Amino acid sequence: MHSKPSQICGIDEAGRGPLAGPVVAACVILGPDFPTEILADSKTLTPKRRSLVEAQIKSEALIWALGVASAREIEQYNILQASLLAMQRAFAKVRCEYPIALAYVDGPYAPLLDAERIEPIVKGDASIPPIMAASILAKEYRDHLMRLAAKKWPLYRFDQHKGYPTKAHRAACHTYGLCPIHRRTFRNKAGILSSDSAG
Repeated sequence: MHSKPSQICGIDEAGRGPLAGPVVAACVILGPDFPTEILADSKTLTPKRRSLVEAQIKSEALIWALGVASAREIEQYNILQASLLAMQRAFAKVRCEYPIALAYVDGPYAPLLDAERIEPIVKGDASIPPIMAASILAKEYRDHLMRLAAKKWPLYRFDQHKGYPTKAHRAACHTYGLCPIHRRTFRNKAGILSSDSAG
């Protein structure tokens, strides 16, 4: 079916912990000539550095793709299953172009994938180059989505905390209730015990 050689990909997600917004996954095949020394765990890079590395990954990786699971899907399936779903969506786009010999997945759990081998790796985003690359793409795209959300729902200042449960975010939830991208199943994490209406 595929004439292209099988490849190794890395998969990671961003956004499991926030009270609002989607979870985003990325799948990346770096290729043999990619300068892996520029990579690191996305959480250890400054925003400026992460943006520069993101651009280089997008221009020099063999292929990359993103997958998203919405706040509503997180409520429907739970955060773990929604994260795995986002990973499957990102992987499927890459798999359309290349057969996958080995899929490295960050964390202890891996989704079902059409790959010859699937290997979940705890803290892989700090040690496995294609997972590092995926972590950077996922983080950058999710942050972009949250900046867009901040323009639509400015009261919550999503551009500042990206939906994570900061003191200011919890206070905004208390004051204004929940907006359509809040994860209502995470309500107790925000300290909101009543059934708030969407704003």
